[in-house]
Amino acid sequence: MERKQQTEDMQRRVKDLQHQVDELKELVNTLLSVIVEEPDGVHSGAAPTIPGQGMMQVCM
Repeated sequence: MERKQQTEDMQRRVKDLQHQVDELKELVNTLLSVIVEEPDGVHSGAAPTIPGQGMMQVCM
């Protein structure tokens, strides 16, 4: 009986941890979206750049 209880407790813990991981993934995706959002709020990838400035000089 005790072994069955341990197995159930472990399964419950794994489900709780999976739920936490899913929530953290959602949070990370949201934060990444905010970080890469362009200054004008458009996600087109066509944000204006400074003329003559190469992409190698851009730091994130």
